[in-house]
Amino acid sequence: MRILGAGAALALLLCLAPAASAFDDGKKDKDDKSTKDAPDKKDEKELKSFEVPYRFTAANHIVVRAKINGKGPFNFVLDTGAPALFVAVPIGKKAKVKADDDGWADLDKLELEGGLVIKKARARIETPFQLKGMNGLGMAGLEIHGLMGYNILAQYRMTFDFTTDKLVFTELDYKPEQPFSLKGKVDGGMGGLEVMGQVMELVGKFLNRKPEAELTLRGFYGMTLEEGDGSPVVLSVLEKGPAGEAGLKKGDHITKVDGKEVKNVADLLVIASKTAAKTKVKLLVKRSGKFEEVTLETKEGI
Repeated sequence: MRILGAGAALALLLCLAPAASAFDDGKKDKDDKSTKDAPDKKDEKELKSFEVPYRFTAANHIVVRAKINGKGPFNFVLDTGAPALFVAVPIGKKAKVKADDDGWADLDKLELEGGLVIKKARARIETPFQLKGMNGLGMAGLEIHGLMGYNILAQYRMTFDFTTDKLVFTELDYKPEQPFSLKGKVDGGMGGLEVMGQVMELVGKFLNRKPEAELTLRGFYGMTLEEGDGSPVVLSVLEKGPAGEAGLKKGDHITKVDGKEVKNVADLLVIASKTAAKTKVKLLVKRSGKFEEVTLETKEGI
């Protein structure tokens, strides 16, 4: 399995599966001009995008948070080399997921932080030895509860911009085939490699190393920003997010947050990272040359 880290995806627009496009039948018109490349607007489907908060592990793996059947949130490493969504056995039990004899289960709902919801997501209920090792030695800096692999990631075009604190997941008109059947004993059966994970787990206990149990829901604003002339500028807002509901608009210059001056995107991100969910935040916004005060209430990240 290849676990996606910053070095592998910096400033990368990653598309794991081709988006389906609708075109006409290529017939020629009365003037014998080919219309082969003309898109059929009637068949086009509006594809939604979601801003998914992320963080790095100590080893620079990308981690997103998700709820399973309403339980969580849990930490998942984005792993483009994994064939499927892997959910650690203890987490499967917490979420009351019932796996079949081969260790597979259909989750009622997989809900990523940022509002992306996947129903009936196929998951492998198993604890890979890599997870045991990382968690046992506290290598990640936080507890990892699973791996998010191909059968989930291939449904989206993912935009990585590590100058922001969110990834952008855009729906693709594509449904990947379900992963091949992995048979054998759940929570093991890796040809002896699972022993390595158990050894690392024991060593971690001996050294008294523990992963950070960080499950607190962060507050989020629901907008993306870009650098402006002396202050960050709103690039887009989530319609039903805190910024959208408060009336923020594309092009607004945010000059102060709770009375603190912000000169660039980094200043605002530092403040936002320390803001808890369900907190009222006052923004001083410059719009069309005039200053306005806007109050928004942050929401839970999931």
